[in-house]
Amino acid sequence: MFVRRSAAVLAATAVIGTASAPAALADESPGATPSQAFPSALYGSTDPTYDGVWRQSLALLAQDSVDVKPAKKSVDWLVGQQCESGAFAAYRPDPSAKCDAKTKVDTNSTAAALQALEALDASDAVTGAAVKWLKSVQNKDGGWGYFPGTPSDSNSTSVVIGALDAGDTDPKDVPSKDDRTPYDALLGLSVPCDETGGGAFAFQPDKKGELAANPDATAAGVLGALGEGLSPEPEDDGGSSKNAKCVGGHPFTVEDAAANGALYLAGAVAKNGYLKSSLPGAEDQPDHGNTADAVVALAAAGRTADTEKPLAWLEKNSGTWAAKSGPAAYAQLIFAANATGTDPRAFGGADLVKQLGATGPAASSSAPAEDKSDKDDASDEGDDGGVSLWWIIGVGLVGGIGIGFLLSGRNKKQQP
Repeated sequence: MFVRRSAAVLAATAVIGTASAPAALADESPGATPSQAFPSALYGSTDPTYDGVWRQSLALLAQDSVDVKPAKKSVDWLVGQQCESGAFAAYRPDPSAKCDAKTKVDTNSTAAALQALEALDASDAVTGAAVKWLKSVQNKDGGWGYFPGTPSDSNSTSVVIGALDAGDTDPKDVPSKDDRTPYDALLGLSVPCDETGGGAFAFQPDKKGELAANPDATAAGVLGALGEGLSPEPEDDGGSSKNAKCVGGHPFTVEDAAANGALYLAGAVAKNGYLKSSLPGAEDQPDHGNTADAVVALAAAGRTADTEKPLAWLEKNSGTWAAKSGPAAYAQLIFAANATGTDPRAFGGADLVKQLGATGPAASSSAPAEDKSDKDDASDEGDDGGVSLWWIIGVGLVGGIGIGFLLSGRNKKQQP
């Protein structure tokens, strides 16, 4: 699953409670019911209520990263999801209806869309409005929460940093009302070296203000601290964590925080080659999405030697997960391949580019190496890196489960 934003949603749940949450009823699997018809321009075949913009953005960004030009209608669909304010919600079933106070716009959808649309050379009016909105909902500590007004978290702050950078806006030049930058917010979420999980990033402080190491937040935090987006370029310095040490003291820089986070991730994947889910209540099993995120973060930090084991594990074990999970899962794997200089068209024997393309409209054009003749190779996809996750979130929003992550399923839903 792609919990870089799921954790943010769940934390927001704890803050906003049930009064303004979307209604959702759960049952078993996350597929679309026969009575539901979703836009033909949308990637993935399952209900987009909680992740439509997110999975579309990742799919388009991943295709652009491998020189595939997405279908125009898919790009137009994403642009059409934007509100007049410049913000994006997770999904707007009727884009012709104006956004209002009930439209649940969020930072993660907006930041992901901005990164994709910048890569695809969308108009300055579209991308500029998104940047302006993100700046307008910055918290006093310099960071962002999932929803405007919710406490800052590592995941949301980091994806916004990547979006600002994509929009040619230096995050260092985006101070809050208290003159704090996004990097200041991340520094405040870095676990001190002398504490348990030292070097990692916490998602948020707990109720006592304590920081607990969170692998998923750490993968996001490393990218944010490096000023990188979701799909960074390879940084091959041959680096390894073998002789590295966690750095503390004063001054403590954002570069130190990134290096510490990468060191923590390297240790976390060293034994088995994968990460486990960091969400409360999740089963004790490998988490493919988190592992892919860790590979991207380690590669961006120049720790190429430390990516070898988790990358090999993903090449061997991610096929079934990606086929079930859909567009954003394929995008995550493409990001991991690109970041490490691996061919995404020969990823453990799989052509990730072809499989991603099969989850949406035929591309306008593609690199010669890609074969678009068979769109059935990646059938039965879900939404993004585990769309059942989004139904869990919907259930959580209704039930007020906070950040407990105990249920999964799909729903016959009502819009907020």
